[in-house]
Amino acid sequence: MENYKRLLKSFVSEKGFIKFQIDSYNNFVERKIPEILKQIKEIKPDVPDLGEFKIKIGRFRLGEPSIKEADGSLRNILPMEARIRNLTYAAPMYVEMTPVLNKIESETIWVNFGDLPIMIKSKYCSLNGMSREQLIEAGEDPDDPGGYFIINGTERVLVLLEEISPNRIIVEKSNIANVTETARIHSEKDRYVQRHTLERKTDGIVRINFANINSLPIIILLRALGLKSDKDIISTISSDPEVQDEFYPNLFETESSNSKEALDEIGRKLRIPQKEYRNERVSRLIDKYLLPHLGQDTKNRLDKAFFLAKAVDKLLKLHLRKIPQDDLDNYANKRLRLSEDLLEVLFRSILLGKWGLITRITYNYQKLTKRGRFPPLPAIVESNVLTNQIISALAIGSWVGGRTGVSQRLERGSFVKSISHVRNILSPLTSTQEHFKARELHPTHWGRIDPSQTPEGATIGLRKYLASMASITTGIPTKEKNNLINIIKKTEGMKNE
Repeated sequence: MENYKRLLKSFVSEKGFIKFQIDSYNNFVERKIPEILKQIKEIKPDVPDLGEFKIKIGRFRLGEPSIKEADGSLRNILPMEARIRNLTYAAPMYVEMTPVLNKIESETIWVNFGDLPIMIKSKYCSLNGMSREQLIEAGEDPDDPGGYFIINGTERVLVLLEEISPNRIIVEKSNIANVTETARIHSEKDRYVQRHTLERKTDGIVRINFANINSLPIIILLRALGLKSDKDIISTISSDPEVQDEFYPNLFETESSNSKEALDEIGRKLRIPQKEYRNERVSRLIDKYLLPHLGQDTKNRLDKAFFLAKAVDKLLKLHLRKIPQDDLDNYANKRLRLSEDLLEVLFRSILLGKWGLITRITYNYQKLTKRGRFPPLPAIVESNVLTNQIISALAIGSWVGGRTGVSQRLERGSFVKSISHVRNILSPLTSTQEHFKARELHPTHWGRIDPSQTPEGATIGLRKYLASMASITTGIPTKEKNNLINIIKKTEGMKNE
């Protein structure tokens, strides 16, 4: 027991129980927000009377946690004051904006486009770097690890969400009538997930479902993506003669012989009446919504064809009993969404949504210029739009995609309960259905999930908690991953030489 206590104390001092949440939030502010703004690049309001006009988006910075008083004064704030006065502990966000009229740039100014709630004990919290004595003087528990927000005076925590691992091919036997096996692919791009399902029917035909396309023979899609001849398609799918024989019946499911004809055939199946626009609309559908993690340009079509071919290969090998089906309850096939992931999805939806902040900026500029006014940039940026929507989501717990319970009131019954709550994991499965396998203890939970801590009743097995000394690792950005792959390839080439 003494050894365990010593080990636990060492773990707390070196790793910390909720350091993964704080690091995740820091990364969101340091990298994710600038990346989102960089993707926007510029805003182009339609103001023909002015000529060619746009607003360039530049650097981002986060101010210090502060509060605006009733008399209009702005001053810094500590978490304890936010708790006592029922305030939101947040800091203003600023972005560089440069008006460009007829290719002539005006003066660049910093514009406040909203307030961001600050995670307690994060890099941007006023408590960061304080000694134990200073924390006590500020009214804080020096042993409180943080990792939560203060919204309208209430401590709120973003729980961990359990999801199927994105961008992987997961095959399993099917219980659906006329379907023998299925392959699912959750393609993720900028935290948005596009679900794809490949189904092998009892007649041997493989069909795909994604976006607005339902039950499309995979052979048509592979041809539309650039695989021209039957030989190319067969050899791309597999070199195994048995798999090739199993796929042969699919070749008779299309009348097209090239990419253009295949696109037209997809358009007819989607019942797009205008023939002149058919290929254009289908091309947009394929480029934007088919496997977006591989790219969203025409040049990425062959990569998508190769990926789908491997999915078909894996699906048919499962049918031929050459490989076992994937276990969805295996933690190798799951990922946990941290505060960074959840806030990024929310931030994108508020900025880039149909009635988001960027749309409002464009509308406000067009409205004021039609009245003959040339408004200053701070006047057209409604900072309260982003502020109110972020605070509302954290206060209620309702998130993008219809999720509920993402943000919860922090349990303060005891110190252990508080730590445990921040390490809580929620499953996306509904508690009103059985889901027997998902609720059972899985061997891959060993060392990761507490085997006994789960509530009784409807949420048993669906609401879990991290094991005492479990920590969460993070992936690396796509660009760094590609650079690493290139280095490995070069190193292998040098060895072969």
